[in-house]
Amino acid sequence: MDKMSIAEASADRGLVGGPFGSNLIGSDYTHTGIPVIRGANMIGPEIGGEYVYVSQGKFDNDLFRNSAEPGDLIFTQRGTLGQVALVPETSDARYVVSQSQMRLRVNPNVTHARYVYYAARSPEFVKQVYDNAISTGVPHINLGILSRLTIPKLPLRKQWAIADVLGALDDKIAASKQVLRLCLELADAKFSNVTRKVRLICKAFDDIAEVGGGGTPKTSVDEYWNGDISWATPTDVTGLAGPYIFSTSRAITQAGLSSCSSRIYPKDSILMTSRATIGAFAIAQSPIAVNQGFIVVNAKDSAYQLWLFHDMRARISEFASHANGATFLELSRGTFKKFQVRVPEVRLAREFSREVGALHVLASQMIIESSRLANTRDTLLPLLMSGKIRVRDAEKAVEGVV
Repeated sequence: MDKMSIAEASADRGLVGGPFGSNLIGSDYTHTGIPVIRGANMIGPEIGGEYVYVSQGKFDNDLFRNSAEPGDLIFTQRGTLGQVALVPETSDARYVVSQSQMRLRVNPNVTHARYVYYAARSPEFVKQVYDNAISTGVPHINLGILSRLTIPKLPLRKQWAIADVLGALDDKIAASKQVLRLCLELADAKFSNVTRKVRLICKAFDDIAEVGGGGTPKTSVDEYWNGDISWATPTDVTGLAGPYIFSTSRAITQAGLSSCSSRIYPKDSILMTSRATIGAFAIAQSPIAVNQGFIVVNAKDSAYQLWLFHDMRARISEFASHANGATFLELSRGTFKKFQVRVPEVRLAREFSREVGALHVLASQMIIESSRLANTRDTLLPLLMSGKIRVRDAEKAVEGVV
């Protein structure tokens, strides 16, 4: 298959880097103005998240050459290599790329920006990035390296078709994520509303719930590992798209479970990280064991389980303020058990659980839906780029999932 370099895809002067170090420093950031695209904003397929800003004057005087506009592509230069994101075409804003990013403005007579985005996400392109990265210091690439990397050279009509197929999947993923956010916001709002309007009584967590922890089998004992018991670490939770854990990166055997201080906790258990990062949450979607970085909560009366989940999520800063430790902060189970929790009478707790439970079911389904769509997209992407599957066949596959 013919190839096209990023330089060939670029418009005239379309490939630029971020500003030199002294041209953009921390003291230049403001609360309003021109948004700066940093690594945290490379959430893909489009930039987003929380921005920092520079003033219009700073932009006009020092940074206008490092600007990005709707339809531009942003590549990571240093940090998490292989990242690429689009500036939304629906946006009317101008942006500044940071020192760790590079901007590509494509030549529309040669290529389609969204096609380049998907080509740049293909395993083949990401491999090119890592194969050509400069390993001195922090691994990085530069404009010269990026300009020489290649993508499949296809007719514009086919580029548009591929972008439309994969874009339909990303649009559906974005819609599922929006439903997820709305479900959680509604559930939190319902909790806040109930706490204001009904009479609550105080009890210690130790009185209303079983509070457990976990442990780690010896990593040097092979027979403890690669079993069929899901075993969670904080990393399994902190990276979740929503507060629901379906699987874990590691699993242990029954012998491994017997050798450590964890037990198998039931479905719907509340997992809260209690070391270093305090207050990352997940509701177990299947039985699970955990390491020592968690406090695990199960209400003695299941009617209160979701109430406790929302109460705990609303008190992260309070929990963190009681953590201590010389090496890293830790909230002990003993301290946690003594915290007072305000709860309604059981009838109201059941009503709350019924209403909010439906929202959590829908939210967790959106996680499954997004994962399924992402798997379909990631399967089709290299096949389309390599020509191993026709666009028409890919369209039929997409129709079946969206």
